[in-house]
Amino acid sequence: MLYYFVILCAFISHPMGKEHPQYVHKVSAAALLVTLGIIFGDIGTSPLYVLKAIVGDAPINSETIKGGLSCIFWTLTLQTTFKYVILTLRADNKGEGGIFSLYALVRRAKIKWLMYPAIIGGSALLADGIITPPISVASAVEGLRDIDPGISTVPIVIFILVILFAIQQFGTKFIGRFFGPVMLVWFLMLSVLGAAQMITNISIISAVNPYYAYKLLFVHPGGFLVLGAVFLCTTGAEALYSDLGHCGRDNIRISWIFVKTALVLNYFGQGAWLIANEGVTMVTKDAAGKIITSVNPFFAIMPDWFVPAGIIIATMAAIVASQALISGSFTLINEAMRLNFWPKVKVKYPTDLKGQLYIPSVNWLLLAGCIGIVLYFRESSGMEAAYGLAIVLTMLMTTTLLTYYMIIKRYNPIFTFVCLVTYLTIETSFLIANLSKFSHGGWITIMIASVLITIMLVWYFARKIRNRYVEFVKLADHLPILEDLSRDLSVPKYATHLVYLTSADNREEIESKIIYSIMQKQPKRADIYWFVHVDVVDEPYRMEYKVSEFIHDDVIRIDFRLGFRVAPKVNLMFRKVVEDLVKNKEVDITSRYKSLNKNNIIGDFRFIVIEKFLSYENELPFYEKLICDIYAFLKHLGLSEAKAFGLDTSSVTVEMVPLIITPPKALNLKRIENEPLPPQQ
Repeated sequence: MLYYFVILCAFISHPMGKEHPQYVHKVSAAALLVTLGIIFGDIGTSPLYVLKAIVGDAPINSETIKGGLSCIFWTLTLQTTFKYVILTLRADNKGEGGIFSLYALVRRAKIKWLMYPAIIGGSALLADGIITPPISVASAVEGLRDIDPGISTVPIVIFILVILFAIQQFGTKFIGRFFGPVMLVWFLMLSVLGAAQMITNISIISAVNPYYAYKLLFVHPGGFLVLGAVFLCTTGAEALYSDLGHCGRDNIRISWIFVKTALVLNYFGQGAWLIANEGVTMVTKDAAGKIITSVNPFFAIMPDWFVPAGIIIATMAAIVASQALISGSFTLINEAMRLNFWPKVKVKYPTDLKGQLYIPSVNWLLLAGCIGIVLYFRESSGMEAAYGLAIVLTMLMTTTLLTYYMIIKRYNPIFTFVCLVTYLTIETSFLIANLSKFSHGGWITIMIASVLITIMLVWYFARKIRNRYVEFVKLADHLPILEDLSRDLSVPKYATHLVYLTSADNREEIESKIIYSIMQKQPKRADIYWFVHVDVVDEPYRMEYKVSEFIHDDVIRIDFRLGFRVAPKVNLMFRKVVEDLVKNKEVDITSRYKSLNKNNIIGDFRFIVIEKFLSYENELPFYEKLICDIYAFLKHLGLSEAKAFGLDTSSVTVEMVPLIITPPKALNLKRIENEPLPPQQ
């Protein structure tokens, strides 16, 4: 057994395919411990509720238990291990993972419709993630009922969630150190408790035989719907891929061997206990259908003396799982903003840890959603009924994007086709089984996902509509005028250095509105005109710039190429570029006022941001007008362009210019001659 373990570790530690050495995380004991805390919180807490959901309120049936365990084992093997841990982790974007990172890789194929799987998958992941903290924390806290059956767990769950979300603004650098040890204790506990129960019924191992899964799904009446509960064992697989950049591929793969072993042992241990209690009903309800008592097999397999400690460890593990989801949501929204799928919102960086960020608006919206879920369902059993419906959509979308990635990377066509058919079949089956949850609360996550999808699509298409009608002109045609204006002393100097943000991808072009702003709206004389363009590239942490000098010490353009996970702090980046140019004696930024120049005083810098708004003169088709109106509303709720680009508000001027997308029809206005005044009475 040890021999196969070593061989497996060697294989997964040296995967086939091109590596990026600068992004590889070294395998070490410390890295593996951190990986346990960051990566496996979501999927690691699934034993709290999976078998409880499979049994439900029906009497315990050994065939259902063995079939459910078989489904769990093969789901963890095919879905989590092969699809995500072995295959999908190879689709890293310079060391980063997640559905938006995967989209950034495949969009190079110039297939426009691929944005739909990315948007649907990202939205569904966010929506279903709202249930993860409540269901994890509630399942753990409800263990208190083994000590006091009459205790109300709802206030405790809400209190824990409020504290958890409140500390996000301070960063998780400190508490993050405890995540690994907590999850190590958690998985060791899962292993010991499960193994202890398996010893009492060693024949439970036979559930590994896929025949039991087949018999449950296709022979047992209504057995196919059990897949809706089985699916809960793999809902954390998507988060596992999203957190790739935090720990690295090899650390995740090696840790998964330990994690999967612990999970399987605990699932099978719970199964052994359930079969020993065949015929017993775990849920008792009153005449109105309200749950009076509920037995969770996870806590039932614990010795009585260990239950208080088990509840504490389970609650801590649930908090770790929730933290991973919250951090992942911040990262997801940040990537969506960089990819122009989401309105610009305030992003903070509470610690110096790479990739750690805090988005206040998302944090408090998630908290509101979590509290709403707790108050609506009140019991973890109700949340189980709604959990998983949206996340299976994310998995289907990941399968779609992954297939195109495999095509782009020239994987064996037969292997690619087999993977596509296999996972479309598995995930479609999960989707069909989960559709039964729609009326039991699944509609909530689908509704939230629909709202998020609408926001992303509106933001994407509105920008497309607006950009389609932005007029660009050749910069070279206006260089002589800019040079003359810069030297025209009859025009009051507006600033020594005048900096415009431009959206022109072609460095030879500039928006006509910028030329209008400089020359006609109010002639703006400056010693040096700077044009700054930010290009968001598909690599996550790329930071490059290029300088183009059109007229020496007069007209200069800077192009920034920033990764989709890099904060566009244009103010700081621009100053760094200017410092480099001065150091290389490529530009003189000294003030050209005589009194200041002789004392080597640096000239002032002023940024001009042009905000475009829809003109009332537009006559758009109804659907385009609706998209643009929603876009304007969302833009009003988000950050201004100046704040979004990290500009110092004391040196920024914002100019509002009308955007005329569709010129109005010609006015049929008729002139009439002066008519004689009527005679006075």
